Amino acid sequence: MPGVDVRIGVTQAPRELTVEIADDQRDGIPALVEAALTGETAVLWLTDKRGRKVGVSSEKIAYIEIGAPDGDRRIGFGG
Repeated sequence: MPGVDVRIGVTQAPRELTVEIADDQRDGIPALVEAALTGETAVLWLTDKRGRKVGVSSEKIAYIEIGAPDGDRRIGFGG
């Protein structure tokens, strides 16, 4: 089952948080993000492909990237 990666940059954290979401939930993610960033909700809650819930305080979100999972990540120098 393909998924969607949601990468969340958290202020004052050295690494981003990556959550793999089921592809059928892709269309609802922007609305959840917008609600968190406009202050409608205090916490952005996402449910990953395994059913685990991940919450990030809306005040701590620096950026969010929504895209296909990188099954082909390269390490080192590309040629």
